[in-house]
Amino acid sequence: MLTEVRWHGRGGMGVVTAAELLAYSSILKGYYALAFPEFGAERRGAPVTAYNRVSERPISDRSPVLEPDCVVILDPTMVKRETLRGLKRGGFVVANTARKPGELSELLGHEYRYATVDATRIALDTLKLPIVNTAMSAALVSATKIVDLEHLIEALRARFSARVAELNERAVRRAYESTEVA
Repeated sequence: MLTEVRWHGRGGMGVVTAAELLAYSSILKGYYALAFPEFGAERRGAPVTAYNRVSERPISDRSPVLEPDCVVILDPTMVKRETLRGLKRGGFVVANTARKPGELSELLGHEYRYATVDATRIALDTLKLPIVNTAMSAALVSATKIVDLEHLIEALRARFSARVAELNERAVRRAYESTEVA
């Protein structure tokens, strides 16, 4: 099993942290995992891409993920066909949007599976900031079951201070339960 994930967002949304959380969660589950970013101009609001590879065997390939099994879109303005380039047929699109999965299927194509969650609303409600990385990590886990929710929460607790982890855990649990899959 090798699962490849490509994350799309903008600087300040926590794209790199989301990839790191997935890697650490995967390691906690007993897998091998890598997380690595790709930057253009490093500034808040600039497009950011990050990648994960998760496997039952050691991984050494750090090249960009060109044919992902899953694309995670943190910025609703990036929910476009071109963001899905290379996504494998039957692969998952996990998007931060108020739209339903069926709406994305009509917009982006029927050859993929879709999961949606309004991560921005969840982040604003729980964190009081539009930082959607943990909510989108939960949406990915909810849709794909790549790791268990408890592994993600354990990774959160290891990554953040107790107070920040507690707030993010609320966002994660809410996003996990709110993710719609089609």
